[in-house]
Amino acid sequence: MAILLDERTTMLIQGITGREGTARTRFMLAYGTRVVAGVTPGRGGSQVHHVPVYDTVQEAWKHHGPIGATVTFVPGLVVKDAVLEAIEAGIKLIVMPVERVPLHDALEMIGEARRGEAQIVGPGSFGVISPGKSVAGWIGGTEDLAREMFPPGHVGVISRSGGQTTTLSWAIGQAGLGISTALHIGSEPVVGTSPAELLPLFEEDEDTHAVALFGEIGTVAEEEAAEVIREGRFTKPLVAYIAGVGVKPGMRFSHASAIVERGRGSAESKIRALREAGAHVVDRPEELAPTLATLLRR
Repeated sequence: MAILLDERTTMLIQGITGREGTARTRFMLAYGTRVVAGVTPGRGGSQVHHVPVYDTVQEAWKHHGPIGATVTFVPGLVVKDAVLEAIEAGIKLIVMPVERVPLHDALEMIGEARRGEAQIVGPGSFGVISPGKSVAGWIGGTEDLAREMFPPGHVGVISRSGGQTTTLSWAIGQAGLGISTALHIGSEPVVGTSPAELLPLFEEDEDTHAVALFGEIGTVAEEEAAEVIREGRFTKPLVAYIAGVGVKPGMRFSHASAIVERGRGSAESKIRALREAGAHVVDRPEELAPTLATLLRR
């Protein structure tokens, strides 16, 4: 089992004929993802790596539906139309690798997704991977690297950092464990899926025995995750690291959203909330995997 996607998930690629769409389609197919169709307006009737291309999502759905997920390799200034089209067609998982999405567009897309009971991962997400089953986006980069860095196992990974999603998953594998599902939630100021929304999914997944969280200062995402634990909606071990300890209030750090003001979103407030809820918060990122191994051995 896994969350969000597995070997049965059918996948659409929006922007499949572009440079990134073409390259990442090859990667996802090589990994085993069930890419059934692509969409590029005006390029209907063509193929990319033997994947049929359509002018609209509705046409793709008519020939290959129901489609479980889509990845949008579409420029940020025009990605809204692609996402709204996918939601209207009935696709329930939308992975958005694109960055520099206008804030008002992101808010509109997230609002429409919630009304349509769809889930957006991103904007600015490297993607989602359920090792040995399916990958959406460019997380892992190549088939060989994805298999090396994301060994299958029983630890869920939620990360605010794209690079650390891979590094942490590799470290978990080196500790003798493996990954059920790993995802980069995105690097834009507003993202569609938060740790607080993902933890209950990992709670329901029998194949996930613990979760690793790589957080950072800015926003209240980790405080919201702590609330989920306090409410009893996530009861498995959670080991977290918060990047940005010592950053002064008002200083921009790492991703666009990581601005600390008046104590909200500070490393201290996040660490305190998580520890009070019962999570294990480590002081250095290299402590995440060994702490997980110790907890699971118990």
